[in-house]
Formats: sequence, C-alpha cells, structure tokens
Amino acid sequence: MLAYLIRRLTAVIVMLLVVTLVTFGIFFVFPKMTGADPALYFVGKQSDPAAIEGIRQKMGLDDPVLVQFGKFVVGLVAGREYVNGSDITSCAAPCFGYSFKTEQAVWPVLLDRMPVTFALAAGACLLWLLIGLSTGVVSALKRGTVIDRIAMSTALAGVSLPIYFTGLISLAVFVYALDWIDGEYVPFAENPAEWFGGLLLPWITLAFLYAAMYARLTRATMLEVLGEDYIRTARAKGLGERTVIGKHAMRSTMTPILTVLGLDLGALVGGAVLTETTFNLPGMGTAAIKAIGDRDLPIIIGVTLVAALAIVVANLVVDMLYAVIDPRVRLS
Repeated sequence: MLAYLIRRLTAVIVMLLVVTLVTFGIFFVFPKMTGADPALYFVGKQSDPAAIEGIRQKMGLDDPVLVQFGKFVVGLVAGREYVNGSDITSCAAPCFGYSFKTEQAVWPVLLDRMPVTFALAAGACLLWLLIGLSTGVVSALKRGTVIDRIAMSTALAGVSLPIYFTGLISLAVFVYALDWIDGEYVPFAENPAEWFGGLLLPWITLAFLYAAMYARLTRATMLEVLGEDYIRTARAKGLGERTVIGKHAMRSTMTPILTVLGLDLGALVGGAVLTETTFNLPGMGTAAIKAIGDRDLPIIIGVTLVAALAIVVANLVVDMLYAVIDPRVRLS
C-alpha cells in the first residue's frame, strides 16, 4: 500500500509540473508565437507604451523562456517580486500572479471566492450521489418496469436540460412567484440559515444535472455486475439480496462512478461557471467570467491552475479509494 501511495504521489507531482508547463505555454509562449505582445494582456488601466514596457520589465517577458518558467514555478511556492528599477511589486506565496488591472495579488482574490465554490460543489455532490446512486440501483433491480422507465425518463430530461434553463425556471418559480426562498447569497459567518437558503436552489439545480448522469451510469454498471458469475454464486450460497447488492455488487459498481466523480468534483472546484453566473454566486466561476470580460489575464491563469490542481488532487483521492474498494489495486 505504501509503495502504491508513493507511486501515485510521484505521478501527481509530475502531472502538476506538466499542467503548470502547459498553462505557462498557453498564456506566455503561445502569444509570442502568434505575433502578439503578452505585456498587453497584463498591463493595468494605463496602456500607454511606457506602462507596457514597465510591465514587460517587471514580469521579465524578455527573458529566456526557461528563466520565465522558473520564476513562474518558484513564485507558486516561495512568492515573487516584480521589479522594474525602483518600482517593486511583492506577491506573497503562493503567488498565482498579480493583477496590475486591480493592483492586487491573484491568490487572495481566489481565496475569498473559494468557500462559495467549495460549498456549492460539496452540497451538490452529496445530493447527486444520494439521488443518482439510489435511483440507478432501483432502476437496475426493477429493470423493464414502470419505475425503471420513469426514472430513466427523468434522468434523460436532467441530462438534456441545461443549467441556465433549469436554474432560471427554479428562480422564477421558487423565488419570484412563490417567494419561498430569498435567493440571495449570504456568507455562512453572517447568517447560516440564509447561507443555506441562498445555496439551496443552486445545489438542487446542479445536482439535478449530475444526478441524472450518475443514475444512468449506476444503472448500466449495476446491470453488468449483476450478470457476473460471483453474484450468481453469492445468491446460490443463500446470501440475502441486501447482502448481495450492498456488499458485493455495489463495490464493483462504485469503481467507474468514483472515476467520473473525481473528474466532475475537481472540475466544479475550479468553478461551476453556469450555476454561479445564473444564481449570481460570488465564486471562482464568476471571477473567471469577469476576468475574461475585463481581459484580466492573471485571474484567468489563477483559476486555471486552481482547477487543474483540484482535478489532480481529486483523482489522487479517487485512486486511494480504489485501493480501499478493490484489494487488487494494492497488488498491481
């Protein structure tokens, strides 16, 4: 188990370096290859030639690519100073960049928005796992019945309807028509009850989409597992149906579900853009959208790196759970 963990941690470190290299290449190297000036994307409110040249000197955009990448990586773990003569701008670790448009480091901006995105992703994840898995299992056990058809029809509708449609419908009904929910986000520290109410509709809307996908995946996987020889053997031994399904079939069913969960949850931690925009939640998704509109490249880079890190870490956790669910993984 320890050797497996070391291998996975080594792979994670290598993957993070690769992701950082690719991100750096997209935002710093590729613009030069197309004839664009990267300094134009980092300059602040004043975009005159002197300001552009100042940004170029501060960020070392004329340095060799490897030197720039080295400063970029070191800044992530040890902080960085952007120097242009006597003009020094400090960026404390972890330095995900510095926005010269807003004159503030990127990390504090993201850190301020992370609780909203994390709360949205965690709450929706609990809902869609609870609803999706239970619906998929019931549909598989009741295959071909009315219950199965209703469940899969609802799942098909959930997959087909986009977030901005179901989100706006839920706002129109529960906030504006029925006035059951205020619909405004309030930080947890200010009022936990209003915080819960402000996230309830986003949780349900986001969970409706993912629960539908997980229900279909669970049903398909469960039907395949139920046809395996070891399931028939377990039943032939006289084990109860609850034991057969809960102890044996579900362990095999969970493997592909965990794989998809790692990708989905990691991506959501990087910002549920449509959900946050629809419900006006101050998370990382809305920060990315605003940064795109303002052409604030450092914020976009920061969100990209955080999303990549979240996906890599989520998949590491999934790999660890593989070893718990399936002992064969520990021996591979």
